[in-house]
Amino acid sequence: MTQVVLFLIVFIALILVTGKYLYHIAEGKHTFADPVFDKVDKFIYRLCGIKKEEMGWKQYAMAMLATNAVMVFVGYLILRIQVMPVFNPNEIGNMEPTLSFNTIISFMTNTNLQHYAGESGLSYFSQMAVITFMMFTSAATGFAVAMAFIRGLAGKTKTFGNFYVDFTRITTRVLLPISIVVGLLLVSQGVPQNLSPNVTVQTIEGRYQDIAMGPVASMEIIKHLGTNGGGFFGANSSAPFENPNVLTNMIEMMSMMLMPGSCVIAFGHMVRSRRKKTVVGGKEKTVWFGSEARPIFAVMAAIFIIGLGICWSAESKGNPILANIGLSQSMGSMEGKEDRFGVTQSALFTTVTTAFTTGSVDNMHDTLTPLGGAVPMMNMMLNVVFGGKGVGLMNMLVYAILAVFICGLMVGRTPEYLGKKIEGREMKLTALAIIIHPFIILFFAALALSTTGGLAGITNPGYHGLSQVVYEYASSAANNGSGFEGLADNSYFWNITTGLAMFFGRYLAMIIQLAIVGSLIMKQPVSESIGTLRTDTTTFAISLFMVVLIIAALTFFPAMVLGPVAEHLALFN
Repeated sequence: MTQVVLFLIVFIALILVTGKYLYHIAEGKHTFADPVFDKVDKFIYRLCGIKKEEMGWKQYAMAMLATNAVMVFVGYLILRIQVMPVFNPNEIGNMEPTLSFNTIISFMTNTNLQHYAGESGLSYFSQMAVITFMMFTSAATGFAVAMAFIRGLAGKTKTFGNFYVDFTRITTRVLLPISIVVGLLLVSQGVPQNLSPNVTVQTIEGRYQDIAMGPVASMEIIKHLGTNGGGFFGANSSAPFENPNVLTNMIEMMSMMLMPGSCVIAFGHMVRSRRKKTVVGGKEKTVWFGSEARPIFAVMAAIFIIGLGICWSAESKGNPILANIGLSQSMGSMEGKEDRFGVTQSALFTTVTTAFTTGSVDNMHDTLTPLGGAVPMMNMMLNVVFGGKGVGLMNMLVYAILAVFICGLMVGRTPEYLGKKIEGREMKLTALAIIIHPFIILFFAALALSTTGGLAGITNPGYHGLSQVVYEYASSAANNGSGFEGLADNSYFWNITTGLAMFFGRYLAMIIQLAIVGSLIMKQPVSESIGTLRTDTTTFAISLFMVVLIIAALTFFPAMVLGPVAEHLALFN
């Protein structure tokens, strides 16, 4: 476990730096990269006719939806005509309509659920112009909305900023530069980056095998940095050309953790800036971790570490059925795992990719032990453990508002969060934001289990079959994209229902969260008093932790008992 501890220490050290950088970008403050990127941004603004006007929450939401809608339309069209001989050396045919619908919604919502194998389902042009492009734009969309959300909570202005400016700045100043640098590092480790057709080789057994080629490295980095998760190959990051060795495995995990963790640090700085600054020796005191971010980060980290411990422990114990027939389980449960990663790296990757809602996999989640598989499922059900780019933070802040409200009721005082009173309108929207996520998962899961089209996709009997279904919709609603992969999911039913789950899971939550802050931003700030509930204390962190767990337990406990828990009991008894 030493490697895991060192890995997490490096993660914290990195996000302290990048989090402050994101704070400067979100607030339009000076950064070391301004001399270069200011010129790039101005060119984009002139080219696209962008006017840097301030927006209210409705304008911001409409700009986000309109931009995403245009990209969905263009992307869908490309998938439907990809047979054209443009960067298509392998002569891949057009994508079927419902699969095109599922794919384009999946990548625009930052989900990257794949009901196809990339090397045989997409041309190189589609991989670059649709998939890789949308990995950038969906990530930038999530970050932009998150920063607008935090600006509203900070309460310094009555507006949210400008979506187009936020969208441009995060793309040019973060996503593109890091992708270029780390992408070249992946190429140095053996990840392909070319436009060559597939290569047919003769194996040492005398048979022939096709070796897939293509622009893999350029997709691989933004797939993780943007918490996207869609693989160039069907085997995703378990494929040696996507993830050749332990070093690339660590790089990919750190990439998917970097931006969500940095968003929490940026939140601390943005909210802190509304308060009186601490001056020591005539100079402003350097703060790396804002006080309001500490409880948020602590709760996220606690849930992450608990999940990692359960997953690692479950996989390390191995499979008792295999042990009973004489197969050694000293290496743990190696079914579905790569020898080059083993149990520890696989358990860490599994927990990271679902806690940070990325969805890439370096092992097959369908082969995880029942409790090992329960951890990624619960991460997606909670959807607050860091989450994707800014989305997990917004979800956790919604829970923070709920925790403040509950604590306020307990002491008989009007609840306040970050200097704003939490009243009836905000609580109705908060309740709606929290209810939508489990409703989408459980509604569509029930629909799948009660219809012919849904049942036809289930390939495993009993408890595991139920887990497959719930996992698929939890992954869709949380915009994660990983799957148990045992489902026969490339059908009209599964393509359409998961497409709808991804769409509603992404945009309904975002719009409601912007509406919450839109209501708070119009209120006059309330001065702190002796009766004000402090939200930067250990007590509040514990309260928030319990609220998240209680809500999750009440909502998802029956599904977890009927799925992974029952399967675990059957396996070990």
